[in-house]
Amino acid sequence: MSKISEVVQRARAAFNSGRTRPLQFRIQQLEALRRMIKERERDIADALAADLHRNEWNSYNEELVYCLEEIEYMLKKLPEWVLDEPVEKTARTQQDECYIHSEPMGVVLIIGTWNYPFDLTIQPMVGAIAAGNAVILKPSELSENTASLLATIIPQYLDKDLYPVINGGVPETTEVLKERFDYILYTGSTGVGKIIMTAAAKHLTPVTLELGGKSPCYVDKDCDLDVACRRIAWGKYMNSGQTCVAPDYILCDPSIQNQVVEKLKKAVKEFYGEDAKKSRDYGRIISSRHFQRLMGLIEGQKVAYGGTGDAATRYIAPTILTDVDPQTPVMQEEIFGPIMPIVCMRSLEEAIQFINQREKPLALYVFSQNDKVIKKMIAETSSGGVTANDVIIHLSVHSLPFGGVGNSGMGCYHGKYSFMTFSHRRSCLVRSLQKEDPFKDRYPPSPAKMTHH
Repeated sequence: MSKISEVVQRARAAFNSGRTRPLQFRIQQLEALRRMIKERERDIADALAADLHRNEWNSYNEELVYCLEEIEYMLKKLPEWVLDEPVEKTARTQQDECYIHSEPMGVVLIIGTWNYPFDLTIQPMVGAIAAGNAVILKPSELSENTASLLATIIPQYLDKDLYPVINGGVPETTEVLKERFDYILYTGSTGVGKIIMTAAAKHLTPVTLELGGKSPCYVDKDCDLDVACRRIAWGKYMNSGQTCVAPDYILCDPSIQNQVVEKLKKAVKEFYGEDAKKSRDYGRIISSRHFQRLMGLIEGQKVAYGGTGDAATRYIAPTILTDVDPQTPVMQEEIFGPIMPIVCMRSLEEAIQFINQREKPLALYVFSQNDKVIKKMIAETSSGGVTANDVIIHLSVHSLPFGGVGNSGMGCYHGKYSFMTFSHRRSCLVRSLQKEDPFKDRYPPSPAKMTHH
C-alpha cells in the first residue's frame, strides 16, 4: 500500500473512532489552530516572504487575519450550529418531531493554491474541522516554503491522524485523487478544476470548486474617479495581481479612459513610489513560467504605464494597457498578474452585453454614484459575487457565501456556509408507536371508490 493510501486510511480510521463528533473536541482543535497562527506568525510571514515577496504587515492583513476571524466566528457560533434544527410540520406530522441534523461528511480533501497559500488552505479547513470532519491538506507545491512549513507545524498543534498534510507536485496530487474522499474542496484554475471533478466522479464525491475567471470592473462616467481608481489599483496590484478576485480588466467610456489611466498611475505611485521594484509592499510573480506568460500578454499592446519586467527577480511593473482589442490574448485568459487592460465601451448596455458574452466570472465590480446603474449591472449579469464602489471586500463578510458560478466554480464557503458545505444536512422524522388511528387510511385494502377530499 502506498504511503498516501496509508495516510488516508489512518485519517478514516480516526474519523470512524468517533472522536471528532463531540463539540468540545472540535472547539479544542480550532483553539489549537488559532494558537498555531499566533505563535508561528513570524515563521508563516517568513515563508510567505520567500514564496511571494510579501512583507509581515501584508501577510497578516491579507492572509492571517481572515483565518483568525473565521476561527473566532466559528468558536462563537458553533454551539448553536451543531444543534438539531426544527422545521415546519405538515398537517399529518403535527405530533412528530421533524428536524435537520447536521453530521460530518467524513474524510475531506482540501487542495490549496499558491497565491494566498496560507489563507486559502487553512480557512476552508476551519469550516471542515468545525463540522467534525477529518481533513487531509494538500498545499500547492508552487508556494513551496509555505507548503513545507504547514507540513511541519500542523502536526505540532492538531491531531496528527485526523489532519495530515501531504506535500508534492502533480504525481502526488494525482495519487491522492485516486483515494476515496467524502468531500473535496479545491481552489485553483478552471482547467485543473475539471480534472478534480473527473477524479471525484469515480467515487461520486461531492466537490466545491473555487476557480477564477476574468472579473470585470465597470467604471461609470458618473463616478468619483479619484476614489474609484485608488480602490481599483489597490485590488489589482496587491500581491502583484495574483488574486482570484482581482479586477481583471476595466470597461469604461472612451471619454474617461485618459482620466482613468492618470488616476490609476497616481494611486500606484502613492502606494509603491516611482519604482515599484524598490517597494516593500509590491510582490513578485510566483514562477518563471508565469512571468514569461504575463510578459507575453503585454506584447503588441498599447502600454500607457509600466510594461517592463525583470526575469531574474520575477518582477513585473504595475502595467496599464489602453484601447485593448477584446480579441487579443490578454482578454482571452485570466491575467493573474499586474496588468490592467482598459476596454472602451460606449454605454452601460454595451458593457453588460460584453460581460454576458463571456464565461461567468468569480467577481464583478461596478463603480458609479448612480444606484440605478449598480442595480442594473447586478440584475442583468451573473458572477460569483459583486462589490459596488470597491473591490474584493465582499469576501471579508462572514455572512456572505464565497464561491463561483459556471466556469468560476461551484459551491461556496466562509462562516456558516463553510459549516454547511462540510456537513450532511440529514432529514429526520421521529414518530411515536402510540396513536395508530390517524394512519389507518393509508393501509391496504384501499376503498373501491375514489373519494376526492
